[in-house]
Amino acid sequence: MSHPLDLSQFALEIKQWGLELGFQQVGICDTDLSLEEPRLQAWLDKQYHGEMDWMARHGMMRARPHELQPGTLRVISVRMNYLPAKAAFASTLKNPQLGYVSRYALGRDYHKVLRNRLKKLGDRIRERCEEAEFRPFVDSAPVLERPLAAKAGLGWTGKHSLILNREAGSWFFLGELLINLPLPVDSPQQEQCGRCVACLTTCPTGAIVEPYVVDARRCISYLTIELEGTIPEEFRPLIGNRIYGCDDCQLICPWNRYGQLTDEDDFSPRAVLHAPPLTDLFAWDEATFLRVTEGSAIRRIGHLRWLRNVAVALGNAPWSEENVAALQNRQGENPMLDEHITWALTRQLARRAENAIEVQSGQQKRLVRVIEKGLPRDA
Repeated sequence: MSHPLDLSQFALEIKQWGLELGFQQVGICDTDLSLEEPRLQAWLDKQYHGEMDWMARHGMMRARPHELQPGTLRVISVRMNYLPAKAAFASTLKNPQLGYVSRYALGRDYHKVLRNRLKKLGDRIRERCEEAEFRPFVDSAPVLERPLAAKAGLGWTGKHSLILNREAGSWFFLGELLINLPLPVDSPQQEQCGRCVACLTTCPTGAIVEPYVVDARRCISYLTIELEGTIPEEFRPLIGNRIYGCDDCQLICPWNRYGQLTDEDDFSPRAVLHAPPLTDLFAWDEATFLRVTEGSAIRRIGHLRWLRNVAVALGNAPWSEENVAALQNRQGENPMLDEHITWALTRQLARRAENAIEVQSGQQKRLVRVIEKGLPRDA
């Protein structure tokens, strides 16, 4: 006769298995996200999702995990650190001749890494409990992963809308395992942002329109990753040298002083993506792009959007003959790309003119000083 499963003890075992599989924290919550439904609807009504039609297409299912996977009683939420050693945030962002890739995308595609680990966790649960039915998700289905993570006690929702943790800041990925077992749930953490609004004030494009609310249409991550067509001109100068994503709201956050480095080799930066010269990136043909980004989250935007993003960054770079030549070499390949190249060339030529004026002004000032030094004191 088999003994009934001690669910409290089983939950502790599941959490320990999660740690052994490389997750830094495992939490459990129920599936009730009814409080999130009016917030989600208001966000959609304001069109803050931009061209991400799938956000609206699935409607309120995003807040109802039990509808996505019938029979689901609990969500096992996990987090995994991704911050690489020697991330070189400042040195890359401060050099406009280099391309800045969001730190989460420097290594292997996190979707695959986390999903494989979650599948292993589910398999281990089923070995112990044959009745267990599960389904893993990593940013790959209509699930409100951040509210679930907050409810499972992994952290609280920061004003930039990301999950923050006292011991780890926000440099981590999230994943979920939907399961049909009535496991005991964890308690949410208390929000600890206080009066801080650093993320709101530092956002280059003002995308955090109010605490906890991001207008994706203004967000550099959306503009460089999700947006398929032309980047609105008003945002191009603000993008700087960010060619894939943006980390500014995390970089400024005081809680990220406690950010933990990853020990996952899969998240180690690929050298060719870590502070690369913009002109090198703009010279890639599609075969090179596909080869370099194999197994990377970057590949999903495709070669054309990659070039579009790099063209904008070149338009924000200081004038140089090399930058101009790189832009001119790709003219005529695609109408959408041409539009961004023309904008970038206009900026480059304007900067050259500014430099010439500055040089001329400096020469005049030096000439005046020379003349003044040669004149008698009573002249």
